[in-house]
Amino acid sequence: MQFAPPARPRRKPSLTPMIDVVFLLLVFFMLASRFGTEAMMPLPLAASGRDSYSGPPRLVDISPDTVALNGRPVQDLLAALQPLMTAPTDMVILRGREGADLQRVVRVSEELRGAGYTTLVLVE
Repeated sequence: MQFAPPARPRRKPSLTPMIDVVFLLLVFFMLASRFGTEAMMPLPLAASGRDSYSGPPRLVDISPDTVALNGRPVQDLLAALQPLMTAPTDMVILRGREGADLQRVVRVSEELRGAGYTTLVLVE
């Protein structure tokens, strides 16, 4: 007497690979998307040629702990810069020194813009 082999129970498909793919896609899109709005600070280009530099030197060095005007540390940048300016449209050159973070450079440039200086040039 021959018996038929027992019927195999149907296997349910595994959802683990599909869940892995979904999580990988989720991580990819989270890393590829933008979460914040970008803020842009208008700065003229030094090489544009439309503005030429004239007058006394106005180089502002921005360090992590000090701000220097023409190589000399100053406490009040606006007061130290005032005698060197003939008009608010005169060019002021900003330079971030080693270790100065971007937020500090932006803060100094916003302080100058708030005082009415409109032509700021950021150099390396």
